[in-house]
Formats: sequence, structure tokens, C-alpha cells
Amino acid sequence: MAVRGARCLADFLAYETAKSVVVKSWVVGAVNRAVQLLILCYFVGWVFLHEKAYQVRDTAIESSVVTKVKGVGRYADRVLDTADYVTPEQGTAVFVVITKRILTENQVQGLCPESDTRYRCIADSDCESDSPAAGGLLTGRCVSYNRTLRTCEIRGWCPPEVDAVDVPVMLEAENFTLFVKNSIRFPLFGFEKANMPPGATATELSRCRFHPARRPLCPILRLGDVARLAGQDFAALAATGGVVGIKISWVCDLDRAWELCLPRYSFARLDSSTQHSASSPGYNFRTAKYYRWPNGTEYRTLTKAFGIRFDILVYGSAGKFSIVPTLINVVAAFTSIGVGSVLCDLILLHFLKGAEHYKAHKFEEVPEASLPRPSAGPTVLGGSEMQSTDSGTGSLGL
Repeated sequence: MAVRGARCLADFLAYETAKSVVVKSWVVGAVNRAVQLLILCYFVGWVFLHEKAYQVRDTAIESSVVTKVKGVGRYADRVLDTADYVTPEQGTAVFVVITKRILTENQVQGLCPESDTRYRCIADSDCESDSPAAGGLLTGRCVSYNRTLRTCEIRGWCPPEVDAVDVPVMLEAENFTLFVKNSIRFPLFGFEKANMPPGATATELSRCRFHPARRPLCPILRLGDVARLAGQDFAALAATGGVVGIKISWVCDLDRAWELCLPRYSFARLDSSTQHSASSPGYNFRTAKYYRWPNGTEYRTLTKAFGIRFDILVYGSAGKFSIVPTLINVVAAFTSIGVGSVLCDLILLHFLKGAEHYKAHKFEEVPEASLPRPSAGPTVLGGSEMQSTDSGTGSLGL
């Protein structure tokens, strides 16, 4: 046991040094050079040229968005302008263009039969008191809705909403225009810019319309073009409502000129996973405006609005040369080139014929050299080998 322990300790305290063995094999040599070439191409082509790993990058983009919709539409014998169909009115990055409305006018607080078909009844026992219904709280009574139908009575805003009606769509919204003013800043570099076309006058800006090929920098977009570029039919989208994303990408190389940092626009339907849902397709919401009769009674007009919600999403990054990432990636490149040697060693020692022959030349165990005992006489030369007492190495042929 003691012998085994001493042997393990001796192995643990052994030192390994690199030994160069030149193998005259064109197969292994070709594999080695091919791997080194691939690694070199990867670092030069992908890491440095494509990913620009020599730059320090700032992804914490700061952005502000101001929007303005223009256009006049006709709906239900009324002419509507921006104040009628855009909500909210502040020109934010998320807004809705209303394309269809279901109005329930002159609602007052009181008792009335529920209009939802789920609350049809025969007797009072079918209506649970104080339970919430579609339009209010159930009173527990079953009352007549019309000559042939009885429903549960509710307490709330009366008459209740009937949203299963066919109403027209404001298709003029397809030609409305959207002006997007976007300012961005990369705080790491103190870089600021806006999405205004360089050198464009106010007149030129008012006349331009965005086109992905001809006018890719114009910040004025036609709503019909936005829907088409998002892969949607505008008429169908306006009928059911939906959410469309306008994405503005800022990917800037600050080692180049300031004018070359430009925005790129792209478009997508953001609620595509629910647009074919049977329970809740599209996008709609309810809002109400409140009034008072001359006698002081409060009443309201309830609106169920269908529309296209636009979400303007701004993202990006900026990069600039820095010596630290450059040195890190250069060292990583030179280190990775050594992978070729590891692969060739695996091939030599495990897959080629004569692997044991290669192992015998690559690995050599050398015991600790001991100094010869000093003697009073002269040094003795024996055979063809002489031991040198100053370096511990042997010279052959002497």
C-alpha cells in the first residue's frame, strides 16, 4: 500500500514538457492546414468583418416617438377628421385608428332586460340575484325582452348594448397618412440622431411617401401601404381590427461617417396568433362619453370601436473601435488555431495505422537525472557516450 501511495505521489509530482515530433504524413498535414485555414477564415470573415468584434457596442438605445395621422373620412353620413378616429390624441408611439363603430346611445342607470342570449330564461329561478351579467348585475327576475323572448333583468346602463349588428367600415382610412418623428441616442457614445431625411426641405418632406425601395427614408407612411407591407388585406383588417407593428431599426457603425447611420423600417402583424380566434378575433375596445339632460339626469353614449392599433417599436445598437475587444479577439484567434494540432493528434494516435509507433515517439518518460559522484581521478570516457555534469543532457557520437 505504501509503495502504491509513493508511486501515485511520484506521478502527481511529475512534470510534462512539450515535445515536437515532425510527422511526414500529407494526410495529417493537409487536415492540420485545412483546420487552421477554416479557423482563420472564421475569425477574419465572421468575427471581425461581419460581427465587428473589434468594436465596443452600446445596445441601450434611448428613443422618443411622436406621431401624427392626417386624413378625412366619411362614416355613417358624418365626415370624420383626426380628432374623431384617432385615440389617444397625444400622438404617442401606440395609437389606434378607429375604422368601425357600434353605438349605443342615451344609456341611463336603471333596470332593463339583458340583451345577451346567454341570459334567456323561463322563470325567476333561472336568474341568480346579484350575479354579474354582460351589461350589469342580475336582479333575480325573469322579464320580457320582446313578445316572444324572456331574459334576466339587470341593473346597470339601459338599454343594454347589442353588438351583433352589421355596421359599415371606414375604408377611406386606407389613404390616411402617418408621420413618424423618431429621435434616438446612444448614451455610451453621446451619439444623437433623428429619422428625418438628410437635406430634405419642409416641402419635399410633406410630399414624400414611404416606399421600401424608392423612398426608404421618408417618415410619412400611407396606412394602406403599412398593412400591405405587413402582409395584410386592409379591408379585412379594418373590419375586425388588429395590431400592426412598425419597427424602426438603428444599427450604426460609428467608425464611419455620421450621415451613414440611417433607420430601417419593417412591418409585421403583431397579433397574428389570435386573428383567427373564434372567441376574440381582431382588436376592439369600448369607450363612453357622458352627458346630462336638462333635468340633471346623467346619460351616456357607449361606443364599441374596432380599429387598427399601431405599435411603433424602436431598437438598435451602435459600435465603435476599442483596443480591448480587439486584443481579446486576436488572442482568441491565435489560441483557436491550436485546435488543428489537437485534432491531428487524435487522428495520429487513434485512427491511423502505426498509432503505437507515433505514441512511442510522442510520449517519453524520463526519470529524474542524478549527478555522478565526484571522483579523485580523471573523467572516464566510455564507448561512444559521455555524460555531461553541467546540463544533464547527453551528447551522442563523442
